[in-house]
Amino acid sequence: MLQKINLEDILFLDIETVPEHSDFEELDGAKKELWEQKSQYQRKEDVTAEEFYERAGIWAEFGKIICISVGYFNIKGDHREFRVTTFHGEEAKLLKEFKNLLNSHFNHPKKLLCGHNAKEFDFPYIARRMLIHRIDLPYKLNLFGKKPWEVPHLDTMELWKFGDYKHYTSLKLMANVLGIPSPKQDIDGSMVREVYYKEKDLDRIITYCELDVVTTAQVFLRLRNEELLDDGEIKKV
Repeated sequence: MLQKINLEDILFLDIETVPEHSDFEELDGAKKELWEQKSQYQRKEDVTAEEFYERAGIWAEFGKIICISVGYFNIKGDHREFRVTTFHGEEAKLLKEFKNLLNSHFNHPKKLLCGHNAKEFDFPYIARRMLIHRIDLPYKLNLFGKKPWEVPHLDTMELWKFGDYKHYTSLKLMANVLGIPSPKQDIDGSMVREVYYKEKDLDRIITYCELDVVTTAQVFLRLRNEELLDDGEIKKV
């Protein structure tokens, strides 16, 4: 039962990713060939590997994380706060900072990580990029040998599926049908690469990422049939 989980034991998170390089031509010969092979089944026949490279950020082998936003509840009596912060900068640095957070505050077995479609994207992407940077995986991301019920991960999209494995629902659609006010976002996921590489506006991406973390927490509250956070309860730290 979701209601039995202590909200303060959950770390809500979202990541934003981009292609590892701004342009296909920056890849070496071997990586270009590997990208052509990796993307051939996703590309239409008239789309070249170079043209398709703008989507490379979806794959951890060809992309990188530019920010990880996290949010957590702080509850004292009737007073409730949801604190949001973001790790950003050079990828290895932000991954180490995120790992330090997990090890220092969310390492206990009862602690959980939660995201939207995070079991398919965010959690494995973070783990793969850590290994690429030769960073030992923190306990919460090291799933080797764990049984399904031992995995300390929650996924709001999976919770909404109710066992229907064919069903995909975006965070925006879930928020809409559950009556959660849509945050004012001036970009969407398809624009992150351009905003990062061409506009060089990481702050704009961070704002977008943090709003998704808040929305994920709001969806989780709705799944527990609890009152939504109001603007005064959301704190940037």
